[in-house]
Amino acid sequence: MPPLRHLLRAGPTVLVALTALLMTLLPVQALAADRGEWAPYVAYSVGDIASYAGRAYDCRQSHTSLPGWEPPNVLALWLERSGPPPVDTQAPSTPSQVTSPAKTYDSVSLSWGASTDNVGVTGYEIFVNGGTSASATTSGATSVTVTGLAANTTYTFTVKARDAAGNRSAASAAYSTTTPARPDPDVQAPSAPGNLRSTGVSGSSVSLAWNASTDNVGVTGYEIFVNGGTSASATTTGATSVTVTGLAANTSYTFTAKARDAAGNRSVPSNSVSATTTGPQPSGSRVIVGYWHNFDNGSTNIRLRDVSPKFNVIQVAFAEPAGSASNMTFTPYNSTVADFKADIAYLKSQGRKVLISIGGANGTVHLDDATARQTFVTSMQSLIDTYGFDGMDLDLEGSSLSLNGGDTDFRNPTTPRILNLIQATRDLLNRNGAGFMLTMAPETAYVQGGMAAYGGPWGAYLPVIHALRDRLTYLHVQHYNTGTVMALDGRAYAQSTPDFHVAMAEMLLQGFPVGGNTSAMFPALSPEQVVIGLPSSPQAAGGGYTTPANVQKALDYLIKGQSFGGTYVLRKTSGYPGFKGLMTWSINWDKFTNFEFSNSHRAYLDALP
Repeated sequence: MPPLRHLLRAGPTVLVALTALLMTLLPVQALAADRGEWAPYVAYSVGDIASYAGRAYDCRQSHTSLPGWEPPNVLALWLERSGPPPVDTQAPSTPSQVTSPAKTYDSVSLSWGASTDNVGVTGYEIFVNGGTSASATTSGATSVTVTGLAANTTYTFTVKARDAAGNRSAASAAYSTTTPARPDPDVQAPSAPGNLRSTGVSGSSVSLAWNASTDNVGVTGYEIFVNGGTSASATTTGATSVTVTGLAANTSYTFTAKARDAAGNRSVPSNSVSATTTGPQPSGSRVIVGYWHNFDNGSTNIRLRDVSPKFNVIQVAFAEPAGSASNMTFTPYNSTVADFKADIAYLKSQGRKVLISIGGANGTVHLDDATARQTFVTSMQSLIDTYGFDGMDLDLEGSSLSLNGGDTDFRNPTTPRILNLIQATRDLLNRNGAGFMLTMAPETAYVQGGMAAYGGPWGAYLPVIHALRDRLTYLHVQHYNTGTVMALDGRAYAQSTPDFHVAMAEMLLQGFPVGGNTSAMFPALSPEQVVIGLPSSPQAAGGGYTTPANVQKALDYLIKGQSFGGTYVLRKTSGYPGFKGLMTWSINWDKFTNFEFSNSHRAYLDALP
């Protein structure tokens, strides 16, 4: 949850001392790279030094900067430093073994052996036919596809490596290859999808399936049309099933499907099928999820059994690694194991759910190989069996989740740390049965931030959410401790505002292009899976606190389509009646402010139809 939350009430002297201690603990490279004045849309690496407002900052985590993520605003990425930056004058080594693994009539894919550098290689530049300016660049990957070439033409390529200080290596050995002749255009459309049918309904969604189409080259996806509409309401990338979300309750809809190929040819429509959503969800079915501190951070202590009944789901924070980054442990704070187990059983007897949350700002979890994955599964299952938790919550922050270079498709991740987390979580879900809950509490950079940029921390939760969406109970992104974030309308919105909460939530309810690539759309989640994460009081987080009145303005618009006159305009003007509720950090801070959060929002949610 919020970085440095244990010391939010500490004085300036303590915070200065903590900053000095963090400086001594950061990994030190042989030579840091001075990147000059901080700017948005720049790729920064660990150890880079940037200036902002007359101060120098060390980069703590590789990332691509965005407006609103200035160094003083994002402590997870930057740490203020003292002293002048060192100067890097050493160029990287020369790239080796340039070759082409694939080519088309208008492009050539290249790969090469990585260069080395005394600080670090930040990217490569590719030169065509001895040109003096680069025709393509990378941000660290040792492969690239050069496009816009002519068919049946010979090209010669060289590669140079560069570092953060602007030093460039000597050019690689030249590599020549000839593009093939241009193929005949594909004008044949796929066959129509067969036997479109409904496989399930809810109050806000209809699940559909169909028989696969065929094509002379290959089917690349399907588009679903609702009530004869001219634009697709849902798409797939080859799968022959989909769930159309964001529908109105107790309403009949008619669906058709079309297949498409890589050339943009579309089939004639499938047969049509009608389905009716179920009635509205009953009053009181919306949830408030709250995090309970297993430590004293100056808010207040609450025995677990005394948590207010206004909270439906209680997240015990946190299980943290000990001995290794994958061995999860938990010891009740100020309680015996027997008493803590009894408290959990008592809450469960009231029909409430108690989950164990993993990680937090201080609990760095790494599952880098099969051994670490098994250690994680074994240690987590032991905690679940010992205390009788109803589920698990993934609250992974910092370096716990980050995309490796070259991992560019959230649908097919390649980063071992992410693949092992997905498999370990799936193993625990399968061990504990269909009723075992899975929730996630990522920061905005790791989810919505993936629309503007995909790599490093940006969008790093997306492959995890996507792979586990069939078992995901609630996703409650932290709408706090963040800068401005770009929404579906292309505008950046600031935390603490109704516009921000509506815009960030609708990105999950509509889906969005990952890394700005419309061919890599992150599919929408069901409204019943989406919860907004908020601080319960101004003291609970460094930024993002929103008054109950403004939260409820956002919910009125998001759930009922009742606009408050803000800048952001809902894509679905009628709203999302199935939207599930709110999450807060934290229950303890809520008590500190006489339960302002849970009292006001419980009454509001229960009054909804």
